[in-house]
Amino acid sequence: MASRLYAWARWMVRRRRWVIATWILLLAVVGGLGATLSGKTSTQFTIPGVEAQEAQDLLKEKFPPAAGGVVRIVVAAPEGRTVTDPEQRKALDGVLREAATVEGVIDVSRPTDVGAVSSDRTIAYADVRFRDEAPEVTEEAKEELAAAVEPLRDTGMQVELGGSAMLPQTEAGGPAELVGVVIAFVVLAVTLGSVVAAGLPLLTALLGVAVGVLGTMFVSRFVEMTGTATVLALMIGLAVGIDYALFVISRHREQLAAPDTDWEESIARATATAGSAVVFAGATVVIALAALAITGIPFLTIMGLAGAVTVLIAVLVAVSLLPAVLGVFGERMRPRRPRRKGKRENRAPGSWGLAWARGVTRTPAVVLVAGVLGLLALALPAKDLRLGLPSYASQSESSTQHKSFDLLTEGFGPGFNATLITVVDTEGIPQNERQGAVTQLRGALVADRNVAAVSPPVTAPSGGVVVMAVMPKSSPDAEATTDLVHRMRDRAPEIADAGGALYVTGQTAMAIDVADKLGDALPLFIGVIVLLALVLLAIAFRSVLVPLKAALGFLLSVGASLGASVWVFQEGHLNGLLDVAAVGPVTSFLPILLTGVLFGLAMDYEVFLVSRMREHYEHSKDPAEAIARGVSSSARVIVAAALIMVAVFGGFVFNEDPIVKAIGFSLAFGVFIDAFVVRMTLVPAAMALLGRRAWSMPRRLDRILPDVDIEGARLPAPAGRATGPEADEEAPRREPVARV
Repeated sequence: MASRLYAWARWMVRRRRWVIATWILLLAVVGGLGATLSGKTSTQFTIPGVEAQEAQDLLKEKFPPAAGGVVRIVVAAPEGRTVTDPEQRKALDGVLREAATVEGVIDVSRPTDVGAVSSDRTIAYADVRFRDEAPEVTEEAKEELAAAVEPLRDTGMQVELGGSAMLPQTEAGGPAELVGVVIAFVVLAVTLGSVVAAGLPLLTALLGVAVGVLGTMFVSRFVEMTGTATVLALMIGLAVGIDYALFVISRHREQLAAPDTDWEESIARATATAGSAVVFAGATVVIALAALAITGIPFLTIMGLAGAVTVLIAVLVAVSLLPAVLGVFGERMRPRRPRRKGKRENRAPGSWGLAWARGVTRTPAVVLVAGVLGLLALALPAKDLRLGLPSYASQSESSTQHKSFDLLTEGFGPGFNATLITVVDTEGIPQNERQGAVTQLRGALVADRNVAAVSPPVTAPSGGVVVMAVMPKSSPDAEATTDLVHRMRDRAPEIADAGGALYVTGQTAMAIDVADKLGDALPLFIGVIVLLALVLLAIAFRSVLVPLKAALGFLLSVGASLGASVWVFQEGHLNGLLDVAAVGPVTSFLPILLTGVLFGLAMDYEVFLVSRMREHYEHSKDPAEAIARGVSSSARVIVAAALIMVAVFGGFVFNEDPIVKAIGFSLAFGVFIDAFVVRMTLVPAAMALLGRRAWSMPRRLDRILPDVDIEGARLPAPAGRATGPEADEEAPRREPVARV
C-alpha cells in the first residue's frame, strides 16, 4: 500500500493544478445539485414491520383520516379567567374556523364538543387533522396555521402548538458548532507551530465535508432520510477530515525538519506512511458505519451510509487534494529554524511523550488494573440503560412543542402526552359478534391499573376497523407506560381467537417498538464490529494479541461512554450545564451508532499509535524501546487529533435537538476516554506486559493474511534535495522562500 501511495502522491504533486481544479469542480457540481435538488428530510424514526407501523399502514389503507398528521393547538387562559369565558371562547371559535381553511386540513375539533377542556377550565386543546401523514405536512401549512392562532394571544391567552406534525427539523451549523471549529484551529496552530499549516487541514476538511453533506442532501431527493443523517455526516466528516489531514501534514513537517530533505519527496513519503494509516483507519470507519445496514433498519442504514460516504471523501481528500495543496506551498511548509538555542529548543521533539510512555510502562500491571477498574466504574450506570425516542419534553424549554407538552401535562395529567391508539381489525369477526368483542376489550383496558381513560370506540366509515384512544396514568418515557403497551398487546390472542387482530400504535408505541428492535440488533452488531476489528488489525500488524487488546479496549471505551450518557440523559446529572430540558430514556439508536462510529475512530488512534511502535520495532527489535519511541513520535499528534474531535463533537452538545445533543456528548466523551485513557495509557501498558509476544503470529495464519505494509518498510531510501531538471513543467522551483 505504501509504495503505491508513494507513486500516487508524486503524480498528484506534479499535476497539482489539475487535481485542485477537479476538486473545486466536483464541489461546484455536487453543491449545485444539493442546493437546488435536495429532497425533504423526515423527522420521524420508523421501522417497517414493527406492530406500531403495521397499525399505521392499516389505518392509512382502511381509515385514512385516523392516519393523518395532527397539529394540536393548546391554549391556557389568562390568570383569573377560563377558556370558556365568552371573550376567550369567541376568539377560539374564530381561530378554529380560520384553521379549517388551511390547505390540507380535513377536520378541526372543538374543545367543548369533545371534552378537551381541563377540569378547572384553564387549559384546552383543539386538534387540527391533516389529510397527509405527519411527515408529509408541509412547512407552509404549519406556518399558515401558526399565523392563524396569533389573534388568541391578543386576548391574553397562551397559545402553543404540539401534535404529531410538529416534530422540529434537525439542523446544524450554529454558533456552538463554530466554536468547536475555532478550538480545532487553535489546537492545530499549537501542534503544527504555524498558522498557515494549521489552516490547511481546516480548508481541506471543509471542502470534503461540503461535498459529502451536499451530496447527501441531493440523495435525500430519492430516498427517505432523517435530518439526523445530514448532521451525522457533518459531525463525523469534519472531525475525521481535520484529523486525517493533521496526520499527513505533521509527518510532512517532521520530515522537512531535516535540512537536506526535498519537499516533493517528503510529501510523497508522508502520504505513503501517514497516508497508509489514514486509508486503513478510514476504511475501518467506513466499514463500521456501512455495517449499520446489518440491523435491517432503514433510517439507521441511511444514516450509516451517509456518514460512511463522507468519511470516504475525507480519505480521498487526504491522499489526493492534500498532497496537491502541499505541493502549492512547497518549501514554505518547512518548519522555521529557531534563532536561539534555549532550553525549549534543546529539548528533543516528543520528549514529554517519551517521558509519559516510560512512566506508564514502569509499572504496567498497576496502570492496566487501575485503568480498567476506572473504566468499568464509568460504565456501571449502563446496566440501567433504557432506550426510547425523545418526547416533546426533551425539546428546548423555549420551544412551543415543550411548552405545549407542559400545558397538557398540567391540565390533563402526565399520561395525556403518552396516549396510545388501539386499532382493532374486525373484518374476520362475524358481524353480530364485533360489538361484543370491542366492548369486552374496552372493559379490560379500562380496568388496567395504569389506564386513566379510554375513549369510546370509533368505527371507520367503511367498517372493519375500530379505533380507541387509551390514556395512561404515566408519562411517555416512564417504564410503566412500556409495561402497559406490552399488557395491551397481550390481549391480541383474545381478539385473534374471535377472528380479528389487535394493534397498538401512536408516537409512544412507535418509540417503544423502535427501541425494542434496536436493542435486539445491538448484540449482533457489536459482535460483527469486534470480529471486524480482530481481522483488520491482524492484517495491519501481523499479530494476534494486538487485535485482541485493541478490541477489549474498544469495548471499555463504548461501555464508559454509554455509562456517562445514561448518567447524564437518563439519570439527569449535569442537566443545567448541558441544557438538557428533561430526563428520559437514552435515544434508542445511540448505542448502535456510538458503537459503529467510536469503533472506527478508536481504530484510527490504534493504527497511528501501534504502527509507529511496529515501525520502531522493525528497526530495533527491542519491544520496550519500540513502545517508548512509538508513543514519543505519535503522542503529540494523537493528543491534538483527539482534542480536535472532542471540540468538534462537543460543539454539537449545545444543539437544541435532543438527539444531536446526545450523539455529540457520547462521541466527545467516548473519543476523550479512548484516546487519553485507552490508547495513550492502557495500550502502552498492555504492550509492555506482552513484550515480544505482541508481534507474534502463527505461521499458517501469517501466510494467509495479505501484507499491506502501512509502515512503508519497502519504500525507496529517502532522497535529498533535487538538483537536476524536473520531470514536467509543473515541477517545483528551488528558489529560497519564506518558511513558516
